[in-house]
Amino acid sequence: MLITGAAGFIGGHVAEVFRRAGHEVTGFDLRPATDVIAGDVRDRRALDRPLRGVDLVVHQAAKVGLGVDVADLPDYASVNVHGTAVLLAAMARHGVGALVLASSMVVYGEGAYDCAEHGRVRPGPRAVQDLERGRFEPRCPRCGATVDSATIGEDAPPDPRNAYATTKLAQEHLTANWARETGGAAVALRYHNVYGPRMPRDTPYSGVAAIFRSAVERGTAPRVFEDGRQRRDFVHVRDVAEANLAAARAGEPGRLVAYNVASGVPHTVGELAAVLAAERGGPEPVVTGEYRLGDVRHIVASPERARAGLGFRASVGFAEGMREFSTAPLG
Repeated sequence: MLITGAAGFIGGHVAEVFRRAGHEVTGFDLRPATDVIAGDVRDRRALDRPLRGVDLVVHQAAKVGLGVDVADLPDYASVNVHGTAVLLAAMARHGVGALVLASSMVVYGEGAYDCAEHGRVRPGPRAVQDLERGRFEPRCPRCGATVDSATIGEDAPPDPRNAYATTKLAQEHLTANWARETGGAAVALRYHNVYGPRMPRDTPYSGVAAIFRSAVERGTAPRVFEDGRQRRDFVHVRDVAEANLAAARAGEPGRLVAYNVASGVPHTVGELAAVLAAERGGPEPVVTGEYRLGDVRHIVASPERARAGLGFRASVGFAEGMREFSTAPLG
């Protein structure tokens, strides 16, 4: 089997899980590392050697993060969209019949919400004037009333809100094309907020857990955007790796099936910052009221399809995982 992005945060953990399960793993990554072939998924010739004799590809390689501004668009499209297209064409050329794709919950945009009058609704992007005034909660797109956050399932219509999200959805569409045209079996794992050892350090493209962890490590207060009450599902990287192993056995020929990979227990961003600060004995978080246009308010996953279809259930609880993460080595 081949793992792209095998030298990365999630890819490295995925490679370890597959090796422990007895798989013969070939790693492929831009960065040279032990047991990894250095190369670019956008280079069709570089893929010929690692794909030779492979029956499964686990595609983790991607440019991640929400992006800084529109200047990032070409890089996201090049790596995530063009790179995936080149990989899929190479897989077809080599007769590889199974793929596990690292997708993301960002394809949903806002999560699911319930309106007392109109039932299940999907709010559009929040208005800048509302965000400027500290009005962070979405409202019903039909009547403007307050709505309640609900869990979102895999059949919800996609609504990507930033460059990364758009390219992850494009990856899913390309993969579905590949599956239909080749009869290959494809699984898309929609990761929710992944954290854990070897997570990349604080950069403009880092996840919020790494940004907060880096702040408390420096002895500075984590800066929490909006009012800190935005809800996310934080899932440990070891659980994500186990989900990939389960997905390798679960594909259906000729189609793509998507699964949420999540803990099933949401927490607020403010809670995340407070727990990490407390674990390190650092300054308490500062709620800034700042915002990013590409962010959504709440995204809470339903893990039921993954439980039924993959037999996957997250095993690392929030308190246990954050206690470990507070002192774990970062990438």
